Amino acid sequence: MRTDHAVPFVGIMSRTGRRGIVHLFLLAGAVLMLLPFIWMLSTSLKNPVEALQFPPTWLPQAPRFANYVEAWRAVPFPRYFFNTVLVTVAVLTGTLISSCLAAYAFARMEFRGREVLFFGFLAVMMVPMPVYLVPSYLIMSKLGWIDTYLALIVPWTASVFTIFLLRQHFRAIPRELYEAAVIDGCSRLGFLWRVVLPLSRAVLVTVALFSIIGSWNSFMWPLVMVNSKLLRPIQVGLAYFAQGEATEYTLLMAASTFCIAPLVLLFFVAQRQIIESYAKTGLKE
Repeated sequence: MRTDHAVPFVGIMSRTGRRGIVHLFLLAGAVLMLLPFIWMLSTSLKNPVEALQFPPTWLPQAPRFANYVEAWRAVPFPRYFFNTVLVTVAVLTGTLISSCLAAYAFARMEFRGREVLFFGFLAVMMVPMPVYLVPSYLIMSKLGWIDTYLALIVPWTASVFTIFLLRQHFRAIPRELYEAAVIDGCSRLGFLWRVVLPLSRAVLVTVALFSIIGSWNSFMWPLVMVNSKLLRPIQVGLAYFAQGEATEYTLLMAASTFCIAPLVLLFFVAQRQIIESYAKTGLKE
């Protein structure tokens, strides 16, 4: 009896089995990542007694959508959303402008101390916020920026991580394109605007998304720098529902749900560009 096709069949089955195991692990990881969000959504639809009962239940017995209305009315969320959107857009604009210029300089321009300065920038990323929070507050106080939008926006209009990511991408662009652009009479700034940035659309979308998430989720910095209720962003506003032993878990989860909803939607819209940017951007010289 001939068995010529047995080996290829076994090979196909083994590849399929390995692929199935990989997919199984990925599915398990995805479920673990989604569990906190599922629990948040479930708790937001429970009554206060059901949210604290033990053992806990995953599905609410009688969904209470009124929790969302009550949470929205408990604090001035429209104002908090306005503040957050304003700060996010301003920080995003400043970050893109400063990071594109700095990354292009580090990637394409030759000047003394370039590598030392760049590695100094990278070293700043290892300093946690609590270390520089008090000195930053003193600086903001000296400038008279405490309790103003300037304190929430200006210090974050430069991002070392964004500069690093853009620099790595800019270095991957062939130098021949720059030489051809110079022959056509293009300046350095013109080459950056007309050639480099159009070729970097995917990575720009990625760093923009990171900037938006960072500004949207900022809590410690605005909590320290802002005293007025009219200037609070949404993350500080969420702290209203967590007050010691009187935490209102159902309202807190409801408020958290509609606060992160824009970020979730934004991620699904931009996930293609994120994957593309990581596929094209090398982290080697």
